[in-house]
Amino acid sequence: MSTFESKVTIPKPIGEVYNFLADMNNHQQLMPENIQDWVSTYDTASFNIQNMAKLSLVVDSREINTEIKIIPSEKPPFNLELKWSLSSKNDQTEILFTIFADLNMMLKMLASGPLQKLADHETSTLVSIFSKT
Repeated sequence: MSTFESKVTIPKPIGEVYNFLADMNNHQQLMPENIQDWVSTYDTASFNIQNMAKLSLVVDSREINTEIKIIPSEKPPFNLELKWSLSSKNDQTEILFTIFADLNMMLKMLASGPLQKLADHETSTLVSIFSKT
């Protein structure tokens, strides 16, 4: 299993950040430009990754103000789990976004860079969203 992580701190209360991340409708704002045909509900999201694949995700579990786990709802090209871990420190929220991907050697060579970029993009966009509020 390959792991891709990105960690940020947001100067907002943990409840505010958790509530944003707990709703899959908000995740469209975190995605890069190559994501198309986004459809979501509170618990699910499906979209196309331009010139690559269609992906459907569902929230597997939510632990209030602590963690959100997201998994594929349909068979993906490889096994995948997204996890948002939150902790509170001095009225700030520390966030660790982790992508776990079961990649064979060939896929690892092709997908490692884009998956790390995705993790970094989502967390930096989250910081940007919360710096505007």
